[in-house]
Amino acid sequence: MPVSLKTFRTNNFDKGRGRLVQFIWIFVNALFLKNSWFVFMRFKIFLLRSFGAEIGQGTVIKNNVNIKFPWKLVLGNDVWLGEGVWIDNLDKVTIGNDVCISQGALLLTGNHDYRSSSFDYRNELITIENGVWIGAKSVVCPGVVCGEESILTVGSIATKNLKPFGIYQGNPAVLIRERY
Repeated sequence: MPVSLKTFRTNNFDKGRGRLVQFIWIFVNALFLKNSWFVFMRFKIFLLRSFGAEIGQGTVIKNNVNIKFPWKLVLGNDVWLGEGVWIDNLDKVTIGNDVCISQGALLLTGNHDYRSSSFDYRNELITIENGVWIGAKSVVCPGVVCGEESILTVGSIATKNLKPFGIYQGNPAVLIRERY
């Protein structure tokens, strides 16, 4: 069945909030999170919580962070989001305690269904358990669970679950050794 992009609709999944809230978030995100000049982390956290994000204590949010839907985001305690992190959470993203998401990493909960002629979204949640380190410029794909204390090295792409305490590298990421 050939793809017909003119039949694609962005309303084929639950965005979690109405259009007005989504519209307001686009501007708030652009002004206060996705820029390099606004450095006040407590205010960023306040804004995210105001839009429905669940955020623990000790969160660090660097500059140029992009979060699609804060109401679909759960951050544990002592989570670090490095410069340029993009959380493209069309579905829920849950991040545990003591997690570092390094510069330029992408958490991608959605993709397109290539079998659908209208190229519909195919979304799945992402879970990042306690103690995980997602390296700079790496990608976590839809449906992936990053097990406790696992590491996804720089520039790697997690297309499948990462086992606890494993160090993963490559595209697609494969287990290269145990962390401890």
